[in-house]
Amino acid sequence: MSIGSFDEDEHERRERKNASVDISDDDERTNFRGKIEYDSGDSAERLIDQFKKLNRN
Repeated sequence: MSIGSFDEDEHERRERKNASVDISDDDERTNFRGKIEYDSGDSAERLIDQFKKLNRN
């Protein structure tokens, strides 16, 4: 078996596998309900200093 025939066989195997994927009717996206909060209180310089301290350890 040459390398080219292996590649072709592998490609065909993957095509068959992908064609047999079962897509259920109950697969629906979930909507996020809630709130997201973030704290932007630290300055960029303070965050960089903290990052440098962490990298030293």
